[in-house]
Amino acid sequence: MRLFLVPLLLAALLPGTTATPATAAPTAEPQWSGPLSTRGRWIVDADGQRFKLKSGNWHGASGTWNGSGDTADNANHHAGENSGRIPLGLDRAPLATIVAGFRDLGLNSVRLPFSNEMVRDSVPVADSAVAANPQLRGSTPLQVYDRVVTELTGAGIGVILNNHTNTTRWCCAVDGNERWNTSQSVQQWEDDWLFMARRYRDNPRVIGADLYNEVRRTILDDPNWGWGNAHDWFAASQRTGDRILAEANPNLLIIVEGINWTGIPVDGFAHERPTLRPARTLSHTLIRSGKLVYSAHFYDYTGPNHSGATGTGETTDPRYRDLSPADLAAVVHRDALFVAAEPGSHFTAPVWISEFGVDANAADGSRQRAWFENFVNILISADADFAYWPTVGWAESGNEWGLLFFDAAGRRSGVLDGPDWRSGAWQRLVTATSRQGYVAPVPSRSMLSPDNGDFIASATMRAQPDWDSGARKAACPDGRRLIGLSHTGNRGLCTDFTRALGWSSYQVVKDERYVSRDWASGYTKFQCPATSVLVGYSVRGAAVSSALCATAITAATDAGRTVWFDRGDNRPSGAPGGEFASGHYKGQCGDDEYMAGIAWTGRIFSSRTPDAILCRRLP
Repeated sequence: MRLFLVPLLLAALLPGTTATPATAAPTAEPQWSGPLSTRGRWIVDADGQRFKLKSGNWHGASGTWNGSGDTADNANHHAGENSGRIPLGLDRAPLATIVAGFRDLGLNSVRLPFSNEMVRDSVPVADSAVAANPQLRGSTPLQVYDRVVTELTGAGIGVILNNHTNTTRWCCAVDGNERWNTSQSVQQWEDDWLFMARRYRDNPRVIGADLYNEVRRTILDDPNWGWGNAHDWFAASQRTGDRILAEANPNLLIIVEGINWTGIPVDGFAHERPTLRPARTLSHTLIRSGKLVYSAHFYDYTGPNHSGATGTGETTDPRYRDLSPADLAAVVHRDALFVAAEPGSHFTAPVWISEFGVDANAADGSRQRAWFENFVNILISADADFAYWPTVGWAESGNEWGLLFFDAAGRRSGVLDGPDWRSGAWQRLVTATSRQGYVAPVPSRSMLSPDNGDFIASATMRAQPDWDSGARKAACPDGRRLIGLSHTGNRGLCTDFTRALGWSSYQVVKDERYVSRDWASGYTKFQCPATSVLVGYSVRGAAVSSALCATAITAATDAGRTVWFDRGDNRPSGAPGGEFASGHYKGQCGDDEYMAGIAWTGRIFSSRTPDAILCRRLP
C-alpha cells in the first residue's frame, strides 16, 4: 500500500501533518505451470520458462478503515472506499467480471493483501459488501478471500499472498502496523503465516508469500537489518521464510521487501528510505535455493529521503518526481534494481517492484505525469517484475489511482475504457519486449551470517541433532560448499559454481586428526577428511569452534594452497560474490576449488578467529 508512513507518524507527534493520497495497479497470461522458482535474477515456472510478474494489487482484505468512527460509515474509510474487510469491489461487480478485467489489463498475477486480524475474523461480512456476489453472503472475510484465490487461480492468474497489516485497517501510520510485531507477538505472526501457507499448499498457482508490507519506524524505534533485536527485519524475514518452506509450503516464493523508512522526517534529523540497500552486505540465504525474491515500492510524491508529507513533516529533500530521468534511474538502481543487475553476487535475486502507481487526475504537464512515464521507462529498460497499486477503485470516490473503477451500478471505467492519460504508458509496459522462454539453471553464491545466532541454511543439518551445542552454527544450503570466510565478523560465503555437490554423510571436526601436511605452520588447523568438503562452521563469540565437513567427493588429489587473510583481503580477481563481510578481511577460494580446512591461532592478543583456509581444486 502506498506509504504515507512518516507523514502520519509525524501527525502523531506534530498535529497538522497532511499526506498526499495514494493508490494504483499492474498485468497477465494463462499458459504456465506452478510452482515458481528463481534462476539468478529471473523467475521461472515449473518448466523453467521465464515468468515475468506482471501484477496488480487488489487491496481491501487488509482493511480500509481509517481507525476512528463507525466502521460501517464509508466516510471513515480511506478515500471513502469501504471494502467491508474483503477485496474491494465485490459490492459492485461479480467476482468473475473483476478477474476478467485483470486479464484484460494484461496481468498474470495479483498481490492479494490480508491482515493478521482477517485470518481470525469470524464475523460474517455484511450483505452490502457482497451485493454483486450474493453467493458470498454469510461468509467470513477469510472464506471470501478463499473464493477470490480460487477465482483468480482458476483464470490462470498467480496469487501472491501479502501480509499487509496486522490489524484490519488502512496502512500506513503509527497505527500498530509499522512492523510485523507492533500489535501482535512474533509467534502470532509466524503462526499466521504457516496457517496461510498451508491453506493454499495444494494450489500450484498460489505462488508467493510476501512477508510484510512497508516495514517502517514507530514513534520511538526504527526497524533495522541485522542487529539481532526485536526490530530486526532481516532476522525476522529469514526465520519466517525458512519456516514457511520447511514446515508449511516448500513451493512458495519468499518475498522480502526492503525497509521503507527510518528516522524522523524533519530537516536536521537523520531520515531515509533504505529500501534494499542493506542487502548489498547482508542478504538472505533460504533453506531452499531458488525461492528468494526481493521487493521495493516507489511513488512520485515520496523520495529517497522524503516521507511524502506535505505541510508539517515535509522536508526539503527531493521527491522522486523532482529528479531528472537520469537521476531517478540511478536512485532506483542504487536502492533496488542493483539486486537483479549484478549476477553471481551473494544477493543476486529477482526484484519485484510490488507497488508503484500514480493519480489519474494528475494535471497535464505535471511532474507526476512525467515521473510515471519515466518510471515506466525504467521498468521496461530493466525488464523488471512489477505490480501496480491498486487495480480496483470506486468510480465516484475521487480516488483516481486505480486502473479499473466500478460505479454503484457495476459499470466499469478506467485505463481500458475511455480517456485516461496513463493508458499509453500502461500498454507500453505490459506489451514491452522482455526476456521469454527457457532460462537455464545458473550457479550462484550465498552468504552465511551467524552474527547473532545459528544460520543453518541446510535442510539436512536442520533435521540433525545440535552438532556443536552452545556454539553459533552456520551451514551452506544443501548442494553448496563453503568457499570463503571472514577473518572477523563470523561471515561465510557458499557456492555451487563449477558444480553442485550432493553428500552422503557429515562429520564435525574439532581437532587436527585429519591434517595431512602443515599448510599453516604454527596455527591450529581443522581439516576435513580426504573425501569431504567444508560446508559449515561454528563459532563461540568470535572464536572458531568447529568445522562441518560433508562427504561429497572422491579422495582429493590436489595438495591444495593456503589462503591467508589475517592482514588483508585475499580473494580471486574481481571479488566474485560481492561484499559478504563488510569491513572485515576475507579469504576466498576459486570457483573451481573447495575449502578443505580452517586455520587459526590462540596466541596472546589473538581471538581464535579464522586466519587462513586450505583451498583444493575440485576433482
